[in-house]
Amino acid sequence: MKSRLIEIAVQRAKAVLSPLLVGAIVLCLLPSGFATAQTSPPPIPAWQAAAGGHMEFEVASIHLGEPGKFLPPNMALDSEGNAIPEGGRFFADFPLEVYIQFAWKIMPTREQRAAMLARLPGWVATQSFVIEAKAPMANPTKDQIRLMVQSLLADRFKLAVHFESKETPVLALVLVKVGVTGPRLRPHEQGLACDAKWTAPPDRTAPSVQPGGMLPVCNQVAAMSGADHTVLLSARNLTLEHIATYLPTVYNLGRPVVDQTGLVGSFDFTLQWQPDQNGPMQFLSGSSDELGGTPFFDALKEQLGLKLKPAKAVIPTLVIDHVEQPSPN
Repeated sequence: MKSRLIEIAVQRAKAVLSPLLVGAIVLCLLPSGFATAQTSPPPIPAWQAAAGGHMEFEVASIHLGEPGKFLPPNMALDSEGNAIPEGGRFFADFPLEVYIQFAWKIMPTREQRAAMLARLPGWVATQSFVIEAKAPMANPTKDQIRLMVQSLLADRFKLAVHFESKETPVLALVLVKVGVTGPRLRPHEQGLACDAKWTAPPDRTAPSVQPGGMLPVCNQVAAMSGADHTVLLSARNLTLEHIATYLPTVYNLGRPVVDQTGLVGSFDFTLQWQPDQNGPMQFLSGSSDELGGTPFFDALKEQLGLKLKPAKAVIPTLVIDHVEQPSPN
């Protein structure tokens, strides 16, 4: 029974983060007493304003998921901007915390998620809910679907949230040498355009593959197993801000990561490292006792020209004010 539950958990993680994308299913929340909140509320995120503000599904139904059974979603419930199916339909089978993560486009650390769950009913993380819904338009964007999920959660779960700006211990992502990036990080404009035809290399994990070249699409992060039980993390057309936010989901850093590189625009990258035996990427690389490759922090410096240093920063934090079991259909 235990092995079956572990298998289901891995299936859920892979489905949330797309067929290639892996990482922890986490929720970017902190306890209200973690730090002093600023008096002025954070501005509306740019993605949310660009998506059009408040939106609702045309029709939607919610019912409890079947214990021990997982129904794959029809789109990846991640923070990326990858494509979604046409037709405006949404289908997923996850606990409420995953829907919140998706709806507010957040990627927290393991510690932030644990702090949030300590203050909420246990069913928020353990009870699966199947949501089937249809958008009022045929081809909404993924960010518009997020807004519709926000409205659905407010209506059916009576979910009330707000953001607070708090000074928080973080890790700052900075350049090892000012103005110089590593060989595996380059401006996207120097690589394959997103609308150009992608040809799969004979070995997608080979060192000769250009940064981001193992991926057929842009705007998402993906991971796969490399040689000697290493992990490869790769993306095309992402900002350093997004990459920084993503790092705690693939390595147990203990703090949020904020971009302080000063690099603007979008980038392609590939990072290859030796995973920790108990790290979130370990199931990708196998359970061999003879792991190979470069340790994570060394790989970050040598391949991307980046490093992490302790710092404090004011970051927006999502706080849950109220939640209830969903109302019947």
